[in-house]
Amino acid sequence: MRVVGIVVATVLLIAGYFWIVLSWNYSTGERAGWVQKFSKKGWVCKTWEGEIALVTMPGTAQEKFLFTVWDDDVAAQINRNMGRRVSLRYEEKVGLPTSCFGETSTYSISSRWARINSPALRAALRSLTM
Repeated sequence: MRVVGIVVATVLLIAGYFWIVLSWNYSTGERAGWVQKFSKKGWVCKTWEGEIALVTMPGTAQEKFLFTVWDDDVAAQINRNMGRRVSLRYEEKVGLPTSCFGETSTYSISSRWARINSPALRAALRSLTM
């Protein structure tokens, strides 16, 4: 009987830990840029993994933002906007013990097409495509 109590207590502690880690966000925010890579990966647990290039002006060094997507609807939004500037809302979760939840700690929760508001950036991008 004592062993059963220890097993039940251990299972409850582990379940409680996962509930806390999955419901609490270390940070939330939004990033905008061009999606460079986006694919479904994993041996057992398949998650969408992506990389967005954060470019402020053409010719400057780019910063890469790695993210994971759990929701297939959000993944479809990102796939529809490939090649366009997108804005990703994300949550950063810390303390997930395995890579089964994704390769990164940042999880995109929504995506939308992002308009380019800077006339100088729009002109520079037009000149690159001509």
